[in-house]
Amino acid sequence: MAAPNQVWTTDITCVWTLEGWLYVAVVVDLFSRQVAGWAADSHMRASLCVQALQMAFWRRKPPPGLLHHSDRGSQYASAEYRQHLGLMKMRQSMSRKGNCWDNSPTERVFRSLKYEQLNYERFKTREAARLSVIDYFAFYNGRRSHSKLGYQTPLAYEQASQQSSLNRCPV
Repeated sequence: MAAPNQVWTTDITCVWTLEGWLYVAVVVDLFSRQVAGWAADSHMRASLCVQALQMAFWRRKPPPGLLHHSDRGSQYASAEYRQHLGLMKMRQSMSRKGNCWDNSPTERVFRSLKYEQLNYERFKTREAARLSVIDYFAFYNGRRSHSKLGYQTPLAYEQASQQSSLNRCPV
């Protein structure tokens, strides 16, 4: 990607707590691998994914035409979710049937979350797990370096890109 807010990917994962599963939906900007939006709840209905999408939309304010990629989960294929994509003027893309590699950057975020944060904790409540997940996303965006980004954080990478574009001399 040449700039932020051109392609976003999304997916859902789950975290075990003594109260039951906590489901976490994220939206990731492929330009910087930044977690742009997230939501967590005790269910994995379409409304969970819509909440993550709305957070990303209001935080990032993407231009019309953004390509939004997901797997073929019922949440992302639902009329509710597709309606929100339409209102936000996003183009929907879905993985080919049986092809999990299409969404690998988002799966990588979940792998990092689980191995760097959640594997070391046991949660009594969904709220405790939710707070740990939010804490990790703040770390992931602002402090965790990525080899794909030249060992910069997602936030630093976007800031450097923005500064670089401002410094370009118009011809």
